[in-house]
Amino acid sequence: MAVTEPVTGETFGGARAAQEGILRRQSARESRARTYARALPIVPVRARGLTIEGADGRRYLDCLSGAGTLALGHNHPVVLEAVRKVLDSGAPLSVLDLATPVKDAFITELFRTLPPGLADRARVQFCGPAGTDAVEAAFKLVRAATGRTGILAFTGAYHGMTTGALAASGGAGDVRVARLPYPQDYRCPFGVGGPRGAELAARWTETVLDDPKSGVPLPAGMILEPVQGEGGVIPAPDDWLRRMRRLTADRAIPLIADEIQTGVGRTGAFWAVEHSGVTPDVMVLSKAIGGSLPLAVVVYRDDLDVWEPGAHAGTFRGNQLAMAAGTATLAHVRENALAERAGVLGARMLAQLRRLQDDFACVGDVRGRGLMIGMELVDPEREEPTGEAEDHESRASAHGGGDAIAARDAAANGWDGDLRPGPRPAAPELASAVQRACLERGLIVELGGRHAGVVRLLPPLTITDEQAAAVLDRLADAVTAVARDPAAHGVRPRRDEGRNEPDG
Repeated sequence: MAVTEPVTGETFGGARAAQEGILRRQSARESRARTYARALPIVPVRARGLTIEGADGRRYLDCLSGAGTLALGHNHPVVLEAVRKVLDSGAPLSVLDLATPVKDAFITELFRTLPPGLADRARVQFCGPAGTDAVEAAFKLVRAATGRTGILAFTGAYHGMTTGALAASGGAGDVRVARLPYPQDYRCPFGVGGPRGAELAARWTETVLDDPKSGVPLPAGMILEPVQGEGGVIPAPDDWLRRMRRLTADRAIPLIADEIQTGVGRTGAFWAVEHSGVTPDVMVLSKAIGGSLPLAVVVYRDDLDVWEPGAHAGTFRGNQLAMAAGTATLAHVRENALAERAGVLGARMLAQLRRLQDDFACVGDVRGRGLMIGMELVDPEREEPTGEAEDHESRASAHGGGDAIAARDAAANGWDGDLRPGPRPAAPELASAVQRACLERGLIVELGGRHAGVVRLLPPLTITDEQAAAVLDRLADAVTAVARDPAAHGVRPRRDEGRNEPDG
């Protein structure tokens, strides 16, 4: 298999030297906080659709898509046309929160796509240009509307990089945020997975809300992702999501759906909450709604609109180019049924990737929804201890006291309490090696998950069948190469019987 499309001779040598010089200067001058640039040492100079061309002349299939921003891929004609139309019109490019024809068209198209039950009574707040700004605005909104302060969030969540958003995400703590278990099959926090695991997670949430001694007062809102993206591509079970809707509605707790990465057709429905038929009270939107340009909004039920004028603002909330690009993107996805297409193609890609689980012990799990796909890499040499000699309650205790309580509760309701063997430990070094091997083969993929052990695919919704086949071929080839000879791809032998962790 050809890894990339090389440029030969002097042209290649000069282009490669130019690229290396840019990368050296970036390393010398930019912050140590840069992330994507470390794993993807390329310098994009041209792009179209799924394809990026680097300064060295090599071409790559981009399944990162700006972390899900590029619903239509790079430089889609309808987006370019919309942007050029605004530029050629002489319209102002930034107008704070003033009304403009461009904004009016964007809001009209956005409301046309909203879940039933929300569009007819929705209000929209334009925020700063990043998704984390929309999350902060949503928190401020529900606190003002309810007079309460706390927020319910979930383990493994990612909502942004500002203070409030970080507090609600899995990697940070804050006294204002109560953390709840997010159901998942592969690494179920209760050791059971499936509907039973989701039921235990829901029951835990209900107990926290109704127990006066839980330490969690009635919150201002609950925020959740219909599919956890950075958390490792974990789709929420539809029944569990409906249960969260009932629990919050019954207690007058606004439900905030974070559709920043899942929205605009990514999961096979225009908005991921539609898979479960849930209508949230608040939706936070960014990434794809700007058509590749920075834009973030909060959409919410009109009875929550209690803000005073100026209660939330932002200088760059009037980006006319982003609104025009966003309108074109929303309309193109809707008119061409790209959400439905993502559902069909994504299911086919998942089915093909699951064959790798049969072939390689290092592929622990393949999961996703639509064109939001994850493949978890695990240590193939180690099994997670199962503790079969212990009873189910003590085994649950080994996973944390809360799990023991849940196991007792489930046993009292007819569950036999037998915890299934745990999955193998995550293998972040293998995942990084697969990412590097993909890049060598001309494929850009992302990493995520609790231990950065999940290879993630976020291709544009415009990906063709032929391109999807090429993506899967290159990914399978990379996995095969790394699985057969890890050392040759920079994976160090396991040094002891402890966790397989990379050096800090």
